[in-house]
Amino acid sequence: MAELKINGRTTVRKLKAEFKEAFGSSLRVYMSPSCKGKMADDAATLASIRAEGAKGGELAVKGNKIVGNFEKEFAEAWGIGVQVANADDTKLANNDSTLCAAAKE
Repeated sequence: MAELKINGRTTVRKLKAEFKEAFGSSLRVYMSPSCKGKMADDAATLASIRAEGAKGGELAVKGNKIVGNFEKEFAEAWGIGVQVANADDTKLANNDSTLCAAAKE
């Protein structure tokens, strides 16, 4: 089963590429946990854009995780909003799908 380990040294560009490779779905990364406003700079590390007070650390994610749960856990850990989209990044994934199934939506 596909698994992805995320830590503060990971750049946004690398996170999106590794996410796509592991699960086949796309990942959108925002500067705010609400996913409103500015997208995160691809060159930034997660630690550099982490919200004040967010714990960060390491997050291990498997392909059978539910999209909505992943997005919530990521926002809680990093204070950064993410949204999972289909493989060609044209439509947001259903929050009840798994990360791997989202690629096929």
